[in-house]
Amino acid sequence: MTRPQEPAQTDPDRPPRGRRAALLCARAATGILAAGIVLGVGELVSVAVAPNSSPFFAVGATTVDRAPAWAREFAIDTFATNDKPALFAGLVLVIVVLAAVAGVAERPLRPVGSAMLLAGGAVGLYAALTRPEATAAWAAPTVVGVAAGIGALRLMQKALAPKTLAPKTPAPKTPAPKTPATRGLPSAALAHTATSAEQPGERQGVSRRRFFAVSGSVAAVAAAAWAGGRALGAHLRDVIAERAHFRIPAVADRAAPIPPGTDIDVPGSTPFITPNPRFYRIDTALQVPAVSTHDWRLRIHGMVGRERTLDWGDLTARTPIERIVTLTCVSNEVGGSLAGNATWIGCPMRDLIAELDVDPESDMLLSTSADGFTVGTPVAALTDGRDAMLAIAMNGAPLPLEHGYPVRQVVPGLYGFVSATKWVVDWEFTRFDRAQAYWTRRGWGAKAPIKTASRIDVPDAFATVGPGRVRVAGTAWAQHRGIAAVEVRVDEGPWHRATLAEEYSIDTWRQWFWDWDVTAADAGSATLQVRATDGDGVVQTPERTPPIPGGATGWQSIVVTVRG
Repeated sequence: MTRPQEPAQTDPDRPPRGRRAALLCARAATGILAAGIVLGVGELVSVAVAPNSSPFFAVGATTVDRAPAWAREFAIDTFATNDKPALFAGLVLVIVVLAAVAGVAERPLRPVGSAMLLAGGAVGLYAALTRPEATAAWAAPTVVGVAAGIGALRLMQKALAPKTLAPKTPAPKTPAPKTPATRGLPSAALAHTATSAEQPGERQGVSRRRFFAVSGSVAAVAAAAWAGGRALGAHLRDVIAERAHFRIPAVADRAAPIPPGTDIDVPGSTPFITPNPRFYRIDTALQVPAVSTHDWRLRIHGMVGRERTLDWGDLTARTPIERIVTLTCVSNEVGGSLAGNATWIGCPMRDLIAELDVDPESDMLLSTSADGFTVGTPVAALTDGRDAMLAIAMNGAPLPLEHGYPVRQVVPGLYGFVSATKWVVDWEFTRFDRAQAYWTRRGWGAKAPIKTASRIDVPDAFATVGPGRVRVAGTAWAQHRGIAAVEVRVDEGPWHRATLAEEYSIDTWRQWFWDWDVTAADAGSATLQVRATDGDGVVQTPERTPPIPGGATGWQSIVVTVRG
């Protein structure tokens, strides 16, 4: 006997699968829009506090600060000078994912998503209040932003809450006629079957019009708040306008002319002077500090007999000098491009220091930038006769904003992280055994003199060359010692002395070239290596070491293909 098939059971309150997916996406969207409110309102409030107090930039800056050395080096190696846009993109992606989860988890009677926004706000609050230049007011952008975000999330979730629709008028309960399929069922079951078929209960639905109206309004507020916060940062625009009308002071002590033969002018090789747009930029500033000449001050204190504060008029009243100096980033890998050579105009630091009655026991100048970044520089490197300066111009133009406008430090012979403070606003004379700068607290070197380096610029790695005469060319540097020789070899054969360009000074890099006679017998792959000898006669070491803590070492090698 065949058992009668029971009717399929459905949950009248459970929406169809397509509607469930749409509802899930809508909930995720509420979380993302709420996060947009947090960031937008936070950015707007930060205008009244400080640009770097916005939760987005505070978290980004703290991420840079707390990142381990290997993570920072990975970012620089992978993205080079695009490391900050990459960080922004990664941060936005993380925020979007977590915000979407918060939106999905949020319910009117179970505010899990609101709790997640609150937890994110706690992270932003910690990040803002632990910035070096932070005050208690830096909490305001995050607190106000999170409060607004949670309110927006609750409002949008309320718009998503199902509303009850009126039930249909119930039909009279009449027993269903018996059929072969229902003949064996009891009367109560038949009655239930009839009721289920003819008496649907209350139906629930979501007003799409209401949800889109609320979420659209929230999106508009978030976008307007963010755009308004950025637009109201008029100070930055003022600084840009001021820089456009900046007049470089007259310089009597000009840099020596660049003699013929200093630039080898080989196609593809590095030019002797690096144009400003191509000059490398590596720093911790996610937002370029906006410091006007009107607002700029340099506070000088610590182990000095005469504490003082310089303003822009005091600085420009001093006698400026012009010098060509090569700067190098400690993060530069063997053969890397994080070095640049520019013409700088500024005030000699040794003359200013001589006026301060510095305690002989002080061996470190702890300088601080406008965004709170600190650098520890040996006092000896500022007073030993090298052309250390407070620079105000670069390659005949005012300092670019991203390179420290209006004032930065330039110190020949030291890696940038112990010398080249941008947007410098504070000098404290102290000791290495009493204070630590930003990167030395993270295990980097304390004094960091630049190590001898050489680089092959032409041909490119993996290029195809020959047969015939192939010009191999590149650059070498050992700032404040100079370059005495460069040698090149092929496939670990004998070293060949390269032709050096004219030496401009021991504080700049030096170009070189070597002509390689390639024959058909050399067909296949070939490995080129380069090494330099500094002005003290010390040959560049072949030992490979990483950039951190005190600069990379080793010979650069590139592989090329020789045509048969």
